[in-house]
Amino acid sequence: MRSDKKKLIRRIRKCWPLYLMLVPGIVYLIINNYLPMFGVLIAFKKVDYSVGILKSPWAGFSNFTYLFASKDAYIMFRNTILYNAAFILLGNLFGLIVAIALETVRKRFFRNAAQVIILIPYLLSTIIISYIVYAFLNEQNGFMNNTVLPILHMDPVSWYNVPAPWPVILTVVYLWMSIGYTSILYYSTLIGIDKTFYEAAVVDGASLWQQIARITLPCMKKTIIILLILAVGRICYSDFGLFYQVPMHSGLLYKTTQTIDTFVYRALLEQNSIGRSSAAGLFQSVLGFILVVTTNAVVRKVDKESSLF
Repeated sequence: MRSDKKKLIRRIRKCWPLYLMLVPGIVYLIINNYLPMFGVLIAFKKVDYSVGILKSPWAGFSNFTYLFASKDAYIMFRNTILYNAAFILLGNLFGLIVAIALETVRKRFFRNAAQVIILIPYLLSTIIISYIVYAFLNEQNGFMNNTVLPILHMDPVSWYNVPAPWPVILTVVYLWMSIGYTSILYYSTLIGIDKTFYEAAVVDGASLWQQIARITLPCMKKTIIILLILAVGRICYSDFGLFYQVPMHSGLLYKTTQTIDTFVYRALLEQNSIGRSSAAGLFQSVLGFILVVTTNAVVRKVDKESSLF
């Protein structure tokens, strides 16, 4: 025991600058990630501001029931799950395609310009999306009604009053927003692949498509799976700005734009019930945790090396 303590003390003295560097990160995690976990109590209470959270009466699971008892429950759950399923599949697919395309272009034309090439998708994703969508879809002055539809000999559309086109609109907007970040993640993995693999493939006469299929995709398999697992964990969440601000919170579009997050926000504004809002957040977190663990278990059973943990 004494020898172990001496070794520990010796290690601390030797590496104390490194431990000191850990302190800000640990403090940040405690303040921002662990202390707020006490707020889970709010989900099980009927908060009375006059007495405070701790003294407020317990509400049991009644705060959770309003999510399922609402007449909009089916719509918001359906929209949240289906949109996120489409976002996960299309977002990762297009992000992977863009990353491979950028690396192919860099190899052929900009062999020494990796830093410039990698910025392109990021810049595409940082444009003010809601303003662009409104500029395209505005009924009086929008680009679609004034330019595109007349060319196609079609009548103007009141986009913010017609729910049918919005699944396509929101999917396109999401891809525009996320493709830069996703492609950079894939690109960072892609440029780390050993170049000798490609050189050997060229010597053997492999075409570009064969190099992608036999080298690029297998080497990126673990990154793809990890990103998919993490995305599945947030399948019950939705981008609030995308589903609330982009459709201009139009009530006529609720059928195709209402999600769990927008529903909770509107309920909070109307009923001022932070207990129900907290219950919705806890429900999303628990369900996301279960999905991540389940998905990772399936992946680990099929290919242990590709699992997240």
